[in-house]
Amino acid sequence: MTLMGAAALLILVLTYAGVAVGRIPGLRLDRAGIALLGGAAMIAIGALSMEDAYRAINFDTIALLLGMMIVVAHLKVSGAFRALGAYAIEHAHAPFVLLVMVTLLTGVLSAFLVNDAICLVMAPIVVHVTRVINRNPIPYLIATATASNCGSVATITGNPQNMVIGALSGISYPAFSAALAPVALFGLVAVVVIVRIVYRAEFARPADLNPEVYRGRMLPGQVLKAVVVCIGLAIAFFAGVPVAKAALIGGAILLLTRAIKPARIYREIDGPLLFMFAGLFIVVAGAEKTLLTPDIIASAKNLGLDDVWRLSGFTAVLSNIMSNVPAVLALRPFIPGLENPGRAWLVVAMSSTLAGNFTLLGSVANLIVAEQARAAGTQLSFSAFFKVGLPLTLLTLAVGTAWLAAGF
Repeated sequence: MTLMGAAALLILVLTYAGVAVGRIPGLRLDRAGIALLGGAAMIAIGALSMEDAYRAINFDTIALLLGMMIVVAHLKVSGAFRALGAYAIEHAHAPFVLLVMVTLLTGVLSAFLVNDAICLVMAPIVVHVTRVINRNPIPYLIATATASNCGSVATITGNPQNMVIGALSGISYPAFSAALAPVALFGLVAVVVIVRIVYRAEFARPADLNPEVYRGRMLPGQVLKAVVVCIGLAIAFFAGVPVAKAALIGGAILLLTRAIKPARIYREIDGPLLFMFAGLFIVVAGAEKTLLTPDIIASAKNLGLDDVWRLSGFTAVLSNIMSNVPAVLALRPFIPGLENPGRAWLVVAMSSTLAGNFTLLGSVANLIVAEQARAAGTQLSFSAFFKVGLPLTLLTLAVGTAWLAAGF
């Protein structure tokens, strides 16, 4: 190995370790800063030129994520999410019906919009409602987190790792959904069943629910505009319009308003996530250029990743070690050389997402729900989540892998 190769390997390992942990002891760097530092280090050692670094960033992914963030921000600021959540929950007249409503609403919204943003909206509503009706909030919060992960499996726009895979694989939006929407639907059913079993005492306790949920201020004209744009986006996605192009245009249209200041929308955009993506793209490209010789890529076949079950398990483990987006990018150089790269990408999308339900730390969506609950005075513990997450992850991964192995 050359000196540059050794340096690139060290940068790759340190960057991925830092992103996995989320910080560097003694410094105030977050995941975005760590990824950008890693990318800059790759350029500094000469692994990539500036031109190579620019080309390494997949701007389709960045554009898609930015466009969807603007759409979601508009729906949130206009009050659409709050109103929809309140309406659904107010019509749940029994604890089990409330569980089903929370699961379906979170899962369906997460299928088309970025799941992390849905959790930001749903978690406070769930905490408020359960307090009003004097119920244990924990099972409903767990359902919110796990349903957001399961639902987001269904489409390219469901979560950040799917967006990356959509851009890298070239799989169309309809083909992606046809393959993975059934897995997402099964996952939502599994969430309801497993939460109901694990927390059976909660659902055995009778209650007559008729909660009134605070809706806050709503801007009807802006809600209508956002709904029309979302319908247009769905049509464009399934019609084959490039998803990044459609999302950016849709987001830009929503900025044309006199009712909402752009600054309110911009505050909802997760800029650090975009920076993290850019940095990781550069780090991975630098490692590919300096480390991945044809012999090394060929030797990866010894891992047996052509086998759907082995690839699914490997992806799930990797995702829980380093988080799902870094895991997807780490697998990027090896997928095109497999016998069926299209199916392999679908397996990676499915497994990296469903693996997020394994522990409370498994996905950003889980952490958002836990943090929102903590801010409202409710502690969602690691053990409480794991009691649902363990069986749910094993069951959904097994069914999802079997589904893809059977023909998709």
